[in-house]
Amino acid sequence: MKKSILFSIAFLIAVATFAQEKRDLKLNKDTNLIGVVYYHDNGVVSQTGAYTTDGKLQGEWLSYNTQGKKQISANYDNGKKVGKWFFWNKTTLKEVDYNNNVIANVSEWEIKFPVANSN
Repeated sequence: MKKSILFSIAFLIAVATFAQEKRDLKLNKDTNLIGVVYYHDNGVVSQTGAYTTDGKLQGEWLSYNTQGKKQISANYDNGKKVGKWFFWNKTTLKEVDYNNNVIANVSEWEIKFPVANSN
């Protein structure tokens, strides 16, 4: 559970530091949400998501590494963590379930790659 909390804290710190990165903003008049795309220094998308007009995170947020590979999938409802969050790295997939902004459950799986046929 401590690792999950550390991942969440790291994610939030990353969100705060993106304010200094290049970004694109677009108001969706149908949903009244501000869509945002942040970019790494190399031009690759680093994060996508949406804000409410009063600045709260809303809906699905995705984070990518500098090669464009998805690392985090998170969900917000009016600034609160909700639903399933996923954290990928080279060897594991971690699922963190949030209920009313509180961790309800954590599951972790090892990622196994198929071995190439040696014939």
